[in-house]
Amino acid sequence: MTAASYALTIFLYLNSLATSTLAQDSSGDDYDPANERVNNEPEGAVTTSKLQVHVPKTLTKAGGYDHREALFGIPPYGASLTQNVYYTEADICDSNAIDSRSGYPIRAKDDNGNMLPWPSPYILMVDRGGCTFVQKVRNAQRVGAAGVIIADNACLCQYSNVCHSDPGHDCEIREPIMADDGSGADISIPSFLMFKQDADLVKAELMANHPVRMEMTWSLPAPDDRVEYELWTTPTDIISRDFQRDFKEAAVALGNRAYFTPQMYIYDGLRSGCISMEGENECYNLCTNNGRYCATDPDNDLDRGISGADVVGESLRRMCIWQNYGAANGVGAEWWDYINEFMYRCNTEEYFTNKQCIKDAMNHAKIDSDKIDQCMTDSGGVEEDKENVMLEAQLTAKDKSGVVILPAMYVNRVSIRGSLEFPTVFKAICAGYLADTTPEVCATCAQCPDIKSCITNGYCGSKKLQESVSTTNMIYAMAGLSAVFCLFSFIQHRRYERQMQAQVKGIIAEYMPLDQEQIQNTAVSDEDGEFT
Repeated sequence: MTAASYALTIFLYLNSLATSTLAQDSSGDDYDPANERVNNEPEGAVTTSKLQVHVPKTLTKAGGYDHREALFGIPPYGASLTQNVYYTEADICDSNAIDSRSGYPIRAKDDNGNMLPWPSPYILMVDRGGCTFVQKVRNAQRVGAAGVIIADNACLCQYSNVCHSDPGHDCEIREPIMADDGSGADISIPSFLMFKQDADLVKAELMANHPVRMEMTWSLPAPDDRVEYELWTTPTDIISRDFQRDFKEAAVALGNRAYFTPQMYIYDGLRSGCISMEGENECYNLCTNNGRYCATDPDNDLDRGISGADVVGESLRRMCIWQNYGAANGVGAEWWDYINEFMYRCNTEEYFTNKQCIKDAMNHAKIDSDKIDQCMTDSGGVEEDKENVMLEAQLTAKDKSGVVILPAMYVNRVSIRGSLEFPTVFKAICAGYLADTTPEVCATCAQCPDIKSCITNGYCGSKKLQESVSTTNMIYAMAGLSAVFCLFSFIQHRRYERQMQAQVKGIIAEYMPLDQEQIQNTAVSDEDGEFT
């Protein structure tokens, strides 16, 4: 192994520690990277969900039950899920071994003597352990669950006086995190982790064959009439490309009613061990500024292709573009245009750092490239052995956010769960406004089947169709009906005339023989000269 490859391996290992243990369901040792927040929420963030039991009333708790949201799945922000709960003692780690005719409460039997399956829709409660959270929720989704409650099997040490962990499990010092194991993009149902002291009460009720009805609710903080949202990503992040390519129109449509902040995720080289005791850069081309600011190598090859230092340099460029063209209004149309132009022209190994390609991308986005170059230089650049004030500020923002999984989207300081898709983010933004302050574009398009087209056109397709039917088409329809009525009236009139003529002719034909007979009877005879 070459020295460069060894450095890459060490760097990736140090930074993978931040997420490697988060997805483990059965472990309570969730790693806290560099004393960062382990719940993946921004500092000062508020809880965005609520868990409550409505039946039985004895389990209803003022304010709801303490819980933790999964960092995967797609919660219906601004909505709730209220269904009966069914509990299975199986770990449901094997999708082929799930028996929906088992569990509690016990249900009626079918004609074959088998217990009826869990009636959809329902919330499935399952014990923690055996496999990852993602695997459990995915399998529950496959058997028709509308939501999942993971019952913790270990107590938090702070509640040891009122809670007893399952055999073989010690108390946990840190709260567990329902993290994505990297494969949760296909999960669409929501899920919560319920702490053991509370989950035991619910399980006891279910195993006594008593019905339990739970409500899972999601909301976003709505402090005022402007929503703030931010995206954490990197210039080489594949998952966020479609979102960055498409969301400009929504950002412009929201205007000053929403403030966007793009955040570039970089690593602290000092914390990552990239600066030696002698002050030398130990991570080679993964870092800039002599090892201070680093990024992972996108192709995992230090000898060729795009390097981590290249990623840091492009991150700084995008930060300068936002500072000059987006920070003032929070929309940054030129920033979105540059991202699109860069992805179209320069997002390849050959052109990623090509100065002419980058300049062309900025020119097409109507950005002054000289101004951006000056911004990068004034902030400290990326070449010299000194601090860069903008990159230092980005490291501080990263520490405060607690972001460990990319890409990450926050709305009003709340992490948006699920895949980074246009409709999901737009609906979350629209759910973040104070009551009665929602922008018109949200009222028009948030519930439209094709949100992007609605924003582009200014109306929802089905609504416009209805409007067209009720105006222009209605006029044509009325005109057509009038024409049909006139034609029908004309035909009836002619038919009536023909019938009258036939009746007159019939009457005339009936009296014609009498007329002729009378003429013959009153004629004068030549023989007698008298009337006969």
